[in-house]
Amino acid sequence: MGGEAARQVVRDPGVEGAIAAAQQVDHPGHACKLAVAVSPRHFGPAVTSSSLDRRRVLAWCLFDWANSPYTTLVVTFVYSAYFAQAFAPDVITGTAWWSRAVSVAGLCVALVAPALGALADRRGLRLRFLAVATTTCAVATAALAFVAPGVPHAALLALGLFVVADIGFELGMQFYNALLPTVAPAARLGRVSGYGWALGYAGGLVALIVALVGFVQPQTPWFGIPRAGGANIRATCLLVAVWLGVFALPMFLTLREARRPGASLDVRGAFRELVTTFRAVRRYRDAALFLLARLLFNDGLITVFAFGGIYAAGTFGMTLGDVIKFGIGINVAAGAGAFLFGFVDDRIGGRRTVLVSCAALAAATALAVWAPTRTWFWVAGMLIGVFAGPNQAASRSLMARFAPPGRENEFFGFFAFSGRLTAFAGPALLGVATQAFGSQRAGVATILLFLLVGGGLLLLVDEDRGRLAAASASPPPITPASPPG
Repeated sequence: MGGEAARQVVRDPGVEGAIAAAQQVDHPGHACKLAVAVSPRHFGPAVTSSSLDRRRVLAWCLFDWANSPYTTLVVTFVYSAYFAQAFAPDVITGTAWWSRAVSVAGLCVALVAPALGALADRRGLRLRFLAVATTTCAVATAALAFVAPGVPHAALLALGLFVVADIGFELGMQFYNALLPTVAPAARLGRVSGYGWALGYAGGLVALIVALVGFVQPQTPWFGIPRAGGANIRATCLLVAVWLGVFALPMFLTLREARRPGASLDVRGAFRELVTTFRAVRRYRDAALFLLARLLFNDGLITVFAFGGIYAAGTFGMTLGDVIKFGIGINVAAGAGAFLFGFVDDRIGGRRTVLVSCAALAAATALAVWAPTRTWFWVAGMLIGVFAGPNQAASRSLMARFAPPGRENEFFGFFAFSGRLTAFAGPALLGVATQAFGSQRAGVATILLFLLVGGGLLLLVDEDRGRLAAASASPPPITPASPPG
């Protein structure tokens, strides 16, 4: 354990020493030192020891296992491909419709995520907000199972439910990600984030296998669900909803949340604090640059996930069973990549890990656009899987290092904001290019722009300087509760 404790995310001892010193500096306007002022976090202080509370870490990671089948089955491989073929007059139109729904959901998340994060930080509401968002996602996803292609306005209704589910999923991820510094010490943020992503991909993999064996391939699907009208395919949405509800419970039962003492539910104050942080973003220059870069490279990644199954079915003629097997392969690769690169993250830093993954993802996407056969497309897909997990895991751990103590929800609100503000751009551009050229290959090629430009902006980020700025920040104010009338 001693060797583990000696490992530091920040390699420069001068910077590490400066961070430690900053945590003991009195800040004007606060009656206590920063090290004391940030201690009453809603789940206790950030973990400072190199040791891990395995029970808390496992409970936290299980939420990734719980919600990953949503992105795997609904967004990427099963329902999206089914929608494009069953609800639209042709696959090109279906691709365009799905792209617009993804865009609408992303824009909605971008508009509300930072404000909800600021409110959660002031009041200690992250678990409550997470519970509401998770329930919303589960209910809307379950409802998709009951919308058949033949009902009036079926496509519009299905897309509307998907938008609601996607908003719930993304907002839930915001509050879930903000818990990372409370379950992992700074020196192990990368690997714990990687554990979560790896377990999430494993969850998506198992759910894909269950969907394939129980609902998609059998002539008589489980529970006597008919194959007519694609009811067996839509039943995978029920699988996702139940999976999410059951496996999210351990985290809610293990982690405890305490309301911030003396804090009131001051929505206006939360917005004022949000505006103040937004204006003072120059103080967190590297966090701001990272979020700007993420606006772009994450948009490319979202587009890959949203259209991978549609592209496989439309361009390479894969059946839904083939698409699911392809998804299983990608999830195996992604889980392994997220787990192994968690250790790489802790050794070389989150910024370098994200840079490597962006370059590799761009190369793999170019290969997928060029791929003349299914075999080459499989190679491209496996490469995307290997580096998609590290990109997401390292981005999360890097944001956790850049978030000032006591402002995790607010900064992860900006993290969600950066991930969704332009999330409409990638799917929208893909849809426009697909329709303009009558080719899905042309649409997928537009993803390269986002990965390459976002990765280029990331070159301007200094991880050590960003951690120092976060450690020296003042804690957020507490709005006193109004006296009883």
